[in-house]
Amino acid sequence: MNRADALIEEIRKSDAGRLTVYLGAAPGVGKTYAMLSRAQELFKRGESITVGVIETHGRADTQALLSGLPFIAPKIMEFRDRQVLEFNLEEALKLKPKTILIDELAHRNAQGSQFQYRWQDVETLLKAGIDVHTTLNVQHIESLNDLVLQITGVRVHETVPDFIFSYLRDIRLIDLPPSELIERLNQGKVYMKDLAAQALNSFFTPSNLAALRELAMETVAKHVDQDFRHKRSASGQESIPLRKHVLIAVDNLETSEYLLRAGSRLAERRGATWSAVAVLTGRDAEDVERQTELDQMTTLARKLGGELEWVYHTDIVTGVLDTADARHAHAILIGRGQEHPLAKFLNATVSQQLIKQGAKYEITLVGKGTSQPPTRPPIKLPGLLSELSLPSLGVSTAVTSVAVLLAWLSESLWGFNDLSAIFLLAVVYVAAKTGRLSAMVTALLCFLAYNYFFIDPRFTFEISAEQGVITVLVFLATGLIAGGLAAALKSQVIALTASNQLSRTIQQLSQQLATSADLNQILLVGSKAIASVVGGEVWIRAGDLAQTTLPAELLSDKDLLAADWTEGHREECGRFTNTLSGSQWWFIPLPMGNRKKTGVVGVKPPGNWKVPTAQHRRLILALINDIGEAALRVCLVNELEAARVSSETEKLRSALLSSVSHDLRSPLSVMIGAAESLQSFESVLAAEDKRDLLETIRAEGQRLDRYIQNLLDMTRLGHQGLSLKREWVSVDDLLGSATQRLKRYSSRVKFRFELEKPLPDLYVHPALIEQALFNVLENAAKFSPEDEAISVRAFTSATNQLIIEIEDYGPGIPEEERQQVFDMFYTMSRGDRGKSGTGLGLTIVQGIVGSHMGSVEALPCTGIQGTRIRITLPLNIERQ
Repeated sequence: MNRADALIEEIRKSDAGRLTVYLGAAPGVGKTYAMLSRAQELFKRGESITVGVIETHGRADTQALLSGLPFIAPKIMEFRDRQVLEFNLEEALKLKPKTILIDELAHRNAQGSQFQYRWQDVETLLKAGIDVHTTLNVQHIESLNDLVLQITGVRVHETVPDFIFSYLRDIRLIDLPPSELIERLNQGKVYMKDLAAQALNSFFTPSNLAALRELAMETVAKHVDQDFRHKRSASGQESIPLRKHVLIAVDNLETSEYLLRAGSRLAERRGATWSAVAVLTGRDAEDVERQTELDQMTTLARKLGGELEWVYHTDIVTGVLDTADARHAHAILIGRGQEHPLAKFLNATVSQQLIKQGAKYEITLVGKGTSQPPTRPPIKLPGLLSELSLPSLGVSTAVTSVAVLLAWLSESLWGFNDLSAIFLLAVVYVAAKTGRLSAMVTALLCFLAYNYFFIDPRFTFEISAEQGVITVLVFLATGLIAGGLAAALKSQVIALTASNQLSRTIQQLSQQLATSADLNQILLVGSKAIASVVGGEVWIRAGDLAQTTLPAELLSDKDLLAADWTEGHREECGRFTNTLSGSQWWFIPLPMGNRKKTGVVGVKPPGNWKVPTAQHRRLILALINDIGEAALRVCLVNELEAARVSSETEKLRSALLSSVSHDLRSPLSVMIGAAESLQSFESVLAAEDKRDLLETIRAEGQRLDRYIQNLLDMTRLGHQGLSLKREWVSVDDLLGSATQRLKRYSSRVKFRFELEKPLPDLYVHPALIEQALFNVLENAAKFSPEDEAISVRAFTSATNQLIIEIEDYGPGIPEEERQQVFDMFYTMSRGDRGKSGTGLGLTIVQGIVGSHMGSVEALPCTGIQGTRIRITLPLNIERQ
């Protein structure tokens, strides 16, 4: 392990709880006693120690060590018509002590518990950051299961997977010589006396205990050495070489179980990593029994801390060597199973070919040795010989007979002499339908039939002419080559079809996800894709959004609890797992990048699924990964859009507050000042001064009223609360009302009208259109010189529209800002966007005119300088 990997491993361990294992060679060596003694020492130092579950087995000295230690009340479970006490995981997570004591790590929990095994409870505690002290016997370690079977003749069914040791902080060997342990058994300190006598005659023999003791010491030494090397690598010391890699080539389930365990032990002893490979030919992709075996081998490899890779190839040896080269393996481990004598004679067994072609690798052949001979499986001939069977021989014989009949008819009825083509066609046909060996057998039968029936002298195997000998030999060679090529092509097509299924399915899903606009659509597309693979129901929840169609069966509290657990812990649970396995649904976490929130996918396969095949599992996980990435993309887009809207809203709020704080406070300040002057100096002020102050109050009040009206109009437009109450009104009345209203505020303003006669009436909301015209006129009046009149023109266009143009002769608006002046709160030093305006006038005009399906735009003045605002209103609006 290099320094970076070692540092990453140390960081991972620092985030999780630390595991201390008290390991023994057998029950009764004093593991629980040693763990409680250490707990008492830590408790006296003031550390937080809590007893989770302890099995004292009635031993008084062990029971005494529990005195004073806080404990978690056990959970009462119903099991086989009786009550049993189990570890209360929920309460432990709620209390969250610093360290908790959990006895018997390999214990199987009672049915109905959240997890099937106690080691899963411990793993949950460790992930929650809680330190765990636990006890374990060496025979319960998964990778040693077969070795323990060989030593003791007993298969241990309650095992702990090796990956749990990745949380290991300390491992302590609790050792007792076999003679002392046997003495404790005789005294009844381990089991009751009747059970002790039975144990002494089976498991607890001196030879078994000595072997298990050595195995326990070897296990502790291995983990101590591994921890030492990790720490040296993390500290930057380069004296430790990089770990090597061992590749385990597995074939059938009968040999692979022992082979995987033996290979993992070999790799660990050498300080090497390991992985396994299973080479699948074209026929394997269609063999249901073979797929089931591979699923079981894949599960076992994961439990042992490795991975099993499926490789599609027409030749097993080449597939193994290619994988070894890709993984930079230095050693290949292969099982030496039942080998057919003919294959061994032809030097065609996998092991023989591997030794011959893999000269640069260390090849280790492992034979399965158990104390109990296994049931002899049906002999499967390796390589090409595995295709030889009675059905294939029958097909070869039948096709050869048909070829003989066709050749006879062709020769006797049609005078066709080149009969070898018919027999070659028969060979190619058999190769395409069966396999390479069947094609070779057919080629040999066709060669013999061709010679016997159609080469002179006929009905004998003699050949009269030298030319005939060459003909039949060439035919034989051609048949063998053509048959082999046809069979190889078929195998490659089958293998390619199987290997491309994953890519094809993922590509189809990716295309559909790419066109999905929202999260709900992604979940719908994803659920349909997974459902097409499993042939069952699928439910997906991402964040706070779930599929709108919820299967009725998922409404049960048990299923929803399992879904929540998977989403919270980011681990699989439910069907096919050891966690909450009572649910009929298989729940898989939906990854969404590094977000704190994740999703969950619920899959309910058909009832005939005992376990998902590795191919199905790989495909489902790949689809879920793509769905998670698409969901993450949509969530990020939504968050960015929300952030953008929030930013724009904040800008508008700031602009509004800035505008309101100035434009409302200014007239208020003037009005308050004028009112205070009247109040304080009323007796000394002249009548004319009083009138001026009152006029100032009135003018500023009207100015304030216009500001508030603009704000109210903008609020109505922004919330789409503007309802049009249309009436027929003349353009003259609208312009006259707007100009007269403006003159009340500014009596010196002048207008110059150029109105087309006659102008048609408008079907509009009169008050709103008048307000729009007033805003434009007021804006023009602010910056027109006092001696210049505001030009107002109105005429109809060729497109049946009314155009009203209001033109001033002020400083004008630059071309690049003519569109921006209609933006809300856009500020500039002239027009409605000047310092004395709220920046809402022209925005309101645009909203009002737009609601009437018209338009408004700023144009250059027809003269030297100034601004022309053009309002366009449609004339083809009918009465509603």
